[in-house]
Amino acid sequence: MWRAPGERCLKAGGVDGGAPAVSSDGVLAPDRQAPPPPASVETLIPARLDRLPWGRFHTLVVVALGVTWILDGLEVTLAGSLAGALTSSPVLAFSNADVGFAASAYLLGAVLGALGFGWLTDRLGRKKLFFITLAVYIAATAATAFAWNLWSFMLFRFLTGAGIGGEYTAINSTIQELIPARYRGQTDLVINGSFWVGAALGAAGSLVLLDPAIIDPELGWRLAFFIGAAIGLVILVLRSWLPESPRWLITHGRKAEADRIAAEIEAALEAEGKVLPEPEGGPIRLRPRTHTPIGEAFTALFVIHRRRALVGLVLMAAQAFFYNAIFFTYALVLMDFYGVPAAHIGWYILPFAAGNFLGPLLLGRLFDTVGRRIMISATYLISGLLLIATGALFSAGLLSATTQTLCWSVIFFFASCAASSAYLTVSETFPLEIRALAIAIFYAVGTGIGGVAGPAVFAGLVETGSRQAVFGGYVFGALLMIGAAAVMWRWGIAAERKSLESIARPLAAHDDV
Repeated sequence: MWRAPGERCLKAGGVDGGAPAVSSDGVLAPDRQAPPPPASVETLIPARLDRLPWGRFHTLVVVALGVTWILDGLEVTLAGSLAGALTSSPVLAFSNADVGFAASAYLLGAVLGALGFGWLTDRLGRKKLFFITLAVYIAATAATAFAWNLWSFMLFRFLTGAGIGGEYTAINSTIQELIPARYRGQTDLVINGSFWVGAALGAAGSLVLLDPAIIDPELGWRLAFFIGAAIGLVILVLRSWLPESPRWLITHGRKAEADRIAAEIEAALEAEGKVLPEPEGGPIRLRPRTHTPIGEAFTALFVIHRRRALVGLVLMAAQAFFYNAIFFTYALVLMDFYGVPAAHIGWYILPFAAGNFLGPLLLGRLFDTVGRRIMISATYLISGLLLIATGALFSAGLLSATTQTLCWSVIFFFASCAASSAYLTVSETFPLEIRALAIAIFYAVGTGIGGVAGPAVFAGLVETGSRQAVFGGYVFGALLMIGAAAVMWRWGIAAERKSLESIARPLAAHDDV
């Protein structure tokens, strides 16, 4: 098996790189206190991870971590599919506006959860946080089933969103750091696109749980929220097999643990018959530290990398408004303008979900071959132009429920790639020490601008009963996407097939010998 003979500690520090005493499951041993991190380490960990061929380990990462988007898709789809049941519920008796407010509560929770858990993810580690955030999600979505009025429903949806928002930061950063560079783009897009697998599950579940011939709708919408909790419990078990990110460990001075995990991944791949090439490039030198001061983090984000910050903000805000405004009111449009019964909404979400998942699945590879700037700009631009065209047909009354759904499916074949690429961009273009915080900030600001306001605004537009008013909202969302395409084309980073450390030099990196 290939070894890393050049890896060593420099200048001072604890034994074997100052790594803390850990048990077999990576938890600090209770009878020893971790020594301070060494003054400097030299490592080939990033190069070792990036040169790996695809193996079962990477598939486990995709399944155990990528399910976050399945859960989010499930939650969002349930909220949309259950809109009719919530408005007709004798207990809740929501108005269309109440449905929009509940959707905004979920997104507000996701914003605040991303910020709080994102900061903790960079400070405490990826693995610890992706367990905590999933536990929050499971508890909150199960509690939603017992809501008794608008305020209790909004509270539980807020907490569910907080868990999902925290998942975004912990999971995106972990995936970026464990997946080899040449697979990073397509993997990230497919994982983010799996949101629509959850959407399909939610739609299919609603067809059964909202069918009055099968179950009382008042009980059905409550049972629907247990679907996500059940999936989450299974994923808790899968995640126990995943290690901490070796990249995060090495920046915190836990060199021995990082080397051990990297060696175990390499050994597992060799056991599968994979041939491991030599790492490309030389080692990187780092000055480990326990955490990054918040002032330094914001300086890196908004001063050193301010152009990247602008790109990330624009991409996130545009896709958030575009997606959330349309999808959270998807059921309301079908019911109010096309007379689709609430119990049948799921049938219209299934083809829409298929288009959203097939986009990243079929186009994802192009983001690693054709390149980031071209593909991200193209998918944003095409999405915006198609929405304007579809909105004009809707406004003129030329679409049926079926053709409206087909048009939306085509639009979001491209828009799904665009939205996923926004997360890809903000998670790979900032330094490792602040990666989770960067994801959290841009997700929070983008979703706060585009996501929280979008559902409430569009619900109000649908409430007017005016096709022209809804069309105006579609045009606004489309123009945001077209503007984002221009920003990406002008200032975007060509990050395809490059190591994370070459795209954004770690804050702890130094060149001293």
